Amino acid sequence: MEYLFYCRDRAGTRPLRDELLEAHWSFMDGYAEGMIARGPTFAADGLTVTGSIHIVDLPDADAARVFAFDEPNHRAGVYEDILIRRWRNTLGRKMWDFKGSEPEGPRFLILGHAKPGTTRDRDRLHQDQHAYLVDGPCRENLIVCGPLLADDGTSWLGTAILAELPDHAAAEAVLANSPYARAGLYESTEAHSWCFGGRR
Repeated sequence: MEYLFYCRDRAGTRPLRDELLEAHWSFMDGYAEGMIARGPTFAADGLTVTGSIHIVDLPDADAARVFAFDEPNHRAGVYEDILIRRWRNTLGRKMWDFKGSEPEGPRFLILGHAKPGTTRDRDRLHQDQHAYLVDGPCRENLIVCGPLLADDGTSWLGTAILAELPDHAAAEAVLANSPYARAGLYESTEAHSWCFGGRR
């Protein structure tokens, strides 16, 4: 089962985050085999860390809770909150499989949060969305992407994308121009500067 975790930092916790960096990496080492994508997100200045994204293949919901709540940053109070969602790997790859541009371009986490009760409309538009993202001009920019799902793995709760794009406006446009957005299925969307995480 693939899970997405987006942890938003509490204000003023950067020194604590830095202090815990090795402990955080050591914890994540235990999940290396199942790790699909990871890394910090940043504010518009490109320097201020605002959170962390992890997408991991885990055995079950209990393992997902352990991953989220036993992680050193969470235990120490770095995070304000954690978004935990089932996820499905549409591209079937990990972030390290992405070749990208040379030199490396800006990278982003893009989240779309579904309006309640839109799963049926989403299913109706699924092929259009797939053609737009995976078969269309966005394809070369996608690092990983997939739907956000409820615990049962069926109800649709949104979309998560990691992508390499020219700038923040281009990142916001990815979902804004999508069939789901044009049909009014998203309650909100957000785009965050992001980079590959882990030990260099």
